[in-house]
Amino acid sequence: MSLHPDLAAFLELVEFGRATGKILPMHELSVEQARREFELSAQVLDPDPPQNITVTPLQVPTRDGARLPARLYRAPRSALEGCPVILYFHGGGYVVGSLDSHDRVCRRLALATGHAVLAPAYRLAPEYRFPTALHDAQDSADYLMAQAGALGLAADRIVLAGDSAGATLATLLALAAAQPHPPSAFKPVAQLLFYPVADASVRYGSAQAFGEGYLLESETMDWFYRHYLEREEQKHDWRVSPLLSKPAGALAPAYVSVAQYDPLHDEGLAYAQCLQRGGTAVELRVEQGLTHDFLRMSGVIDGVDGLYRAVAQWLQRQV
Repeated sequence: MSLHPDLAAFLELVEFGRATGKILPMHELSVEQARREFELSAQVLDPDPPQNITVTPLQVPTRDGARLPARLYRAPRSALEGCPVILYFHGGGYVVGSLDSHDRVCRRLALATGHAVLAPAYRLAPEYRFPTALHDAQDSADYLMAQAGALGLAADRIVLAGDSAGATLATLLALAAAQPHPPSAFKPVAQLLFYPVADASVRYGSAQAFGEGYLLESETMDWFYRHYLEREEQKHDWRVSPLLSKPAGALAPAYVSVAQYDPLHDEGLAYAQCLQRGGTAVELRVEQGLTHDFLRMSGVIDGVDGLYRAVAQWLQRQV
């Protein structure tokens, strides 16, 4: 299928901006500039997010004494005590992204699914390199388990979720939860993995085919890794490339959603197939005509609401 017409028109505007020097690719920006531009993009991609959501600021303690800002999102349907909760990690290559850049995604997930959504702001590189983001994700899961009752959430109905690098963090928590030694008290009931980063160790065909001109670019992925990792060989660490992991068995059921025109398309498919071979129940969706970051594009692409509804329908069968 060709590019979605709305997305094709948007990409033409981006290319025009580059040609005139008004827009630079992320990998040509400083970290500070890239973060600022990524924040501003949320207002362009989704200017009219749902407002009938209650948002509660929280603080998540970490193993090294820091406190992570976090937000708990509740739609009217999730106001009841003991409701299921989605633990959501934002994307951004471990370098950009924030609670603000993905505020609209969390609002839309809460509204569509009826689940509460807890979004922690894990620390970013290069200030905090690998594996700080993973440790922050693990500490966020521990916090949720410990505080679920006080927050009116169900500790036995936690869904792991994230997009891009955030989806990678979700996969790593799901893998850890399935390890038999030592047994983990954290047992997610499902995973929502949107265009996950699954394997940094090789460059797949989709990275060659869609690595330029489709929003996320292969050079930007390299830029992310240079900031996140201390050494090139860390790309072969399963905590960076979960496709290289050896799951002990079936993991929590997974909803894996990848975009047709995404440099990460092939590794997302490969990870879904890896899960299936290990016995995990997988709902694999290839979103035709779309690119990376489609969850944030409700103001650009007609039909994104339908993608959220599909997630909600799948979750109803799992939780």
